[in-house]
Amino acid sequence: MPQQRIALTLPAAGGKVRDTIALARWAEERGLDDVWWGDGGAPDALTCTAAMADATSTIRIGVAVTPVYSRTPAVLAATAYTIGELMPGRFVLGLGSSSQTMMEQWHGVPLDKPVTRVRETALMVRSMLAGEKSGFNGKTLRSAGYRQMPLSKPVPIYLAALRPNMIEMAAEVGDGVIFNLWPRRALAKMLDHVRIGAAKAGKNAAEMEIVNRHMVLVTDDVPAARDAFRAWFAPYYATPVYNSFLAWAGYEDAAAAIREGWAAKDRNKTAAALSDALVDEIAILGSADQCRDRIRELGAAGITTHIVAPLSMAGRDAIKATQEAFTADNFRR
Repeated sequence: MPQQRIALTLPAAGGKVRDTIALARWAEERGLDDVWWGDGGAPDALTCTAAMADATSTIRIGVAVTPVYSRTPAVLAATAYTIGELMPGRFVLGLGSSSQTMMEQWHGVPLDKPVTRVRETALMVRSMLAGEKSGFNGKTLRSAGYRQMPLSKPVPIYLAALRPNMIEMAAEVGDGVIFNLWPRRALAKMLDHVRIGAAKAGKNAAEMEIVNRHMVLVTDDVPAARDAFRAWFAPYYATPVYNSFLAWAGYEDAAAAIREGWAAKDRNKTAAALSDALVDEIAILGSADQCRDRIRELGAAGITTHIVAPLSMAGRDAIKATQEAFTADNFRR
């Protein structure tokens, strides 16, 4: 199994670029292994990663994830080349399909054939990063005649996945797999599909890096933290991709109640579908020791890289306490 890595999520609370660069530097100084961006809007994750090259020197920086519909493979390859040259061996490009809300509403781009689109994007970007001249005519993408210089240290490409087809493809094609927002009971079967996909490519699944963004809050008021989680994340589970995932994970009734509440524009009903027990399956809430123990437990279960994402609505003091709980001195003592 790859080594256990502890990371913080980016951007910093408030989204200011200078604050985010300062948070990455703080994480590096306190012995964390990585920082990982979410790529949902401003500040732009890939632009800011390049800006961090001189502000940091050892910490790995990943993006989890850049949607494959919002940038072409040639743009992704050119950007990854730039970042890879600025911070050789320290950048991970995470790609995924994102959600209907982000793609179809924010970008006005249909979320069509997501498994195929992610696969073809990953294969094209990897080929371009290797310096190969493009000659690709796929089901969702095509490119001819594009070429760029290869990097001395290749940029790894990790793929985000939730359900079987995407998980298996991610493990087969990707250099690593990225998970997000799953109930604990779903992890074992998600990892089963990692093994199936890895086997298709002749890989050893036990050596594959599994990255996860954990929603965490160090707090002595767990009921309030659960309510904050419900208010923020119930809309995620109303989107078709996450709603279908929740049902596949074994929570068909909760998924149906969320769909009904969202369709009725009843946010209270939507949020209430996330019971205390279900919230506790997804989020990591409690004392610093309880949160660290849960992360260690999930590490033993198969997650290798833990992105600690404090609940952003909790306030600066709670966010800071959560980040402090996972410095190297506090987590690895």
